[in-house]
Amino acid sequence: MTNAAIHRRSFLGGAGALSAALAIPARGLAATVAEQVVRRPLPPPISAAERIARLRRAQQLLRANRLGAMLVESGASLDYYTGIQWWRSERLTGVVIPAEGDPIIVTPFFEQPSIAEQLEVPAEIRTWQEDEEPLKLVADFLRERKVAGQPVAFEETNRFFLGDRLAAQLPATRIVSANAVVRAQRMIKSPAELALMQAASDITIAAFRTAHANLKPGMTGGDISAAIVAASKALGGDADGNLVLINEASALPHGSKKQHTLAPGDLVLIDGGCSVHGYQSDISRTFVFDGKPNAEQRKVWEQVHRGQQIALAAARIGASAGSVDDAVRTAYASWGYGPDYKLPGLSHRTGHGIGMEGHEPVNLVRGETTRLAPGMCFSNEPGLYLPGRFGVRLEDCFHMTPGGPRWFTTPPPSIDQPLS
Repeated sequence: MTNAAIHRRSFLGGAGALSAALAIPARGLAATVAEQVVRRPLPPPISAAERIARLRRAQQLLRANRLGAMLVESGASLDYYTGIQWWRSERLTGVVIPAEGDPIIVTPFFEQPSIAEQLEVPAEIRTWQEDEEPLKLVADFLRERKVAGQPVAFEETNRFFLGDRLAAQLPATRIVSANAVVRAQRMIKSPAELALMQAASDITIAAFRTAHANLKPGMTGGDISAAIVAASKALGGDADGNLVLINEASALPHGSKKQHTLAPGDLVLIDGGCSVHGYQSDISRTFVFDGKPNAEQRKVWEQVHRGQQIALAAARIGASAGSVDDAVRTAYASWGYGPDYKLPGLSHRTGHGIGMEGHEPVNLVRGETTRLAPGMCFSNEPGLYLPGRFGVRLEDCFHMTPGGPRWFTTPPPSIDQPLS
């Protein structure tokens, strides 16, 4: 459920060394872990050849949808097509992909050397000075390619001011959604993308296991999160935070600001992930620290475990994404929860898309009509929440294959073996 972009099996060989490292003071933790962990090789990053193929496919889709060009500003989709990893500010950095010919990169003049370092595809870099209008560069390029009279597609997260200012340059040009291009591509992961997501998942579950083995009374949620982050980084992942929810806070899907120190018998919900070469993991585990779960905790945990299996069974090629959520919600209602999104019960969607972003289209949620296809990736997290008492969330991600869904990580067998 977390989004690493906002805050945040082979790797297990390093868990023993990490266990000792996590007991030392936080300031020396990262260095000690880095010295002791046994790291395994990571998959390579996405190649320039794959990015070029993405551009060519985008152009095919632009032509098929009668679109003249597409504008993608800084963010995951800019990285997807060009390799440029850049933050968003009031200054436009983006790519303009025409239906025919090479794209251009538009960026401030003083950023050109940094952008050129990262660019992995054939594209001219066109720069603008601080007193110039960057959307004029975009408009001039569209006129050069003789597509200014055709619809221009905007990636769905592009900000309003870009369309507003392009419209001032080209009043007759229609700005439309680029979902038929960008979503159509990014939702279907290649083998190279799946390998990176698998590596990120392996790192996260190994970090969870290591932190779990080193929990001590008196630790705060921040302490536990820091331990997971240190372990993830030592194993080669990029991580900066996790949700650690204790007792009543676990009934709030995204937690509480109230601080709780760990004590025997506490119920703990951990939700986190990392990225490997820009591709994300997202995993949740719920367990009882240093004690036995009571009958109700065990019952709810087992129901959520069953909910995950119901969701996986419903995730079939050709089924709608919404039908997965429907299957879980129907079962939960038959067990006395809800109905619908009411509490106690499942107050959020069953899952979300995942890839370069922790949350990306489409969701496993009621009413979503997108049909499941090979290469799509989702979280599976049908939590149950009992307000004022506790919540249980188990979250594992899966990807669709021609034969059906396949886990990146396997759900644990029981609340007594929460990290198995």
